[in-house]
Amino acid sequence: MAVGPDDLPTLHPVPGVRLAAVAAGIKTPGRKDLVLFELAQGTRCAAVFTRNAFCAAPVTLARENLQASENAPRYLLINTGNANAGTGEPGLVAARACVASVARHAGIDVSTVLPFSTGVIGEPLPVVPIQDAVPSALAGLAEEGWAAAANGILTTDTRPKGHSVRFTCEGQSYVVTGIAKGAGMIRPNMATMLSYIATDAAVEQALLQEMLGELVDISFNRITVDGDTSTNDACVLLATGRADNPMLASREAALYQPLRNAVEEVCIALAQGLVRDGEGAGKFVTVQVNGGRSESECLEVAFTIAHSPLVKTALFASDPNWGRLLAAIGRAGLAELDVARVQLYLNEILIAENGCRAASYTEEQGAKAMAPDEIVVRVELDRGTRTAAVWTTDLSYDYVRINAEYRT
Repeated sequence: MAVGPDDLPTLHPVPGVRLAAVAAGIKTPGRKDLVLFELAQGTRCAAVFTRNAFCAAPVTLARENLQASENAPRYLLINTGNANAGTGEPGLVAARACVASVARHAGIDVSTVLPFSTGVIGEPLPVVPIQDAVPSALAGLAEEGWAAAANGILTTDTRPKGHSVRFTCEGQSYVVTGIAKGAGMIRPNMATMLSYIATDAAVEQALLQEMLGELVDISFNRITVDGDTSTNDACVLLATGRADNPMLASREAALYQPLRNAVEEVCIALAQGLVRDGEGAGKFVTVQVNGGRSESECLEVAFTIAHSPLVKTALFASDPNWGRLLAAIGRAGLAELDVARVQLYLNEILIAENGCRAASYTEEQGAKAMAPDEIVVRVELDRGTRTAAVWTTDLSYDYVRINAEYRT
């Protein structure tokens, strides 16, 4: 069950990136569950990883190898079906063995291979099937492999997520393409997700990392399905330099803003795609909070609403139970909140003001506002000029079933 169109858009190839997806038999026989990215020599790599203290072995090794390769990896190896998390030192040994297999067959330094895993936590990574599948992955690499890779990284997702943008700057054409996976265990601090975005622009490493950090904060860190942060989250931004532009090293350069806009569009599209495919999701919900003293307090209100099981179950039932929304706003912890100035809207229907139900509001209006599968919950705090938005889902029977049966 998912919200909105489920067609994967056209994913334009990125010069300097080749991809393949193969079946290694990690969990489900015959399923393509191993994805390999090949990156052109000199590709710069920025990355953001989970903040979960129990981070998975591949996260630890990817961080190490990024430093060792001076942020210029040659291959990304992604497996589904097994998170290789909660596996201690044997998990690191397993991750290193998989990386070493790619390095050996490709004839490159082991530090230039970054591993990523997603799936069940706490089970040993089946190393041999992954090693055995590496040669076929290398043989299948193609610039047109983005769609296959988008499907190959899925777990409980019901559909692949991808987005691609082409743009021009000063007569030169550029492309940004990205894919992502994630449907449950989704919340900020990198959500639960893997995401890979690439551009053919040449970008200086520090600027690339700054750009990714800023854009993650307004995209992937603004989504939540269930309030859980995973052990394996990662978002990677690659710049191959194959557009042959002068190295982008300054925010003042003409290319910076168009490129940032394109990467932002891809990040937000992918982030919203994760929410639209949230486990058991029947509604895509924007929680918009305006009129705060700071962005952080707007986010506090938005996430309190988005994480409330009572709000989320009311959304599932299409029940305009506005009292649950008021209660969430009131417990968000805002100092000196004047509830008489707060206004609450469902889509464009004013529900509450002056600390109580709006005089113009009727239950019929509320039911009509809650019926669509895309809803905006808007809160006007009227205590400042800052705003923030968060994207979330309802909470359904299917969410419970999917997670109750996850290991069966």
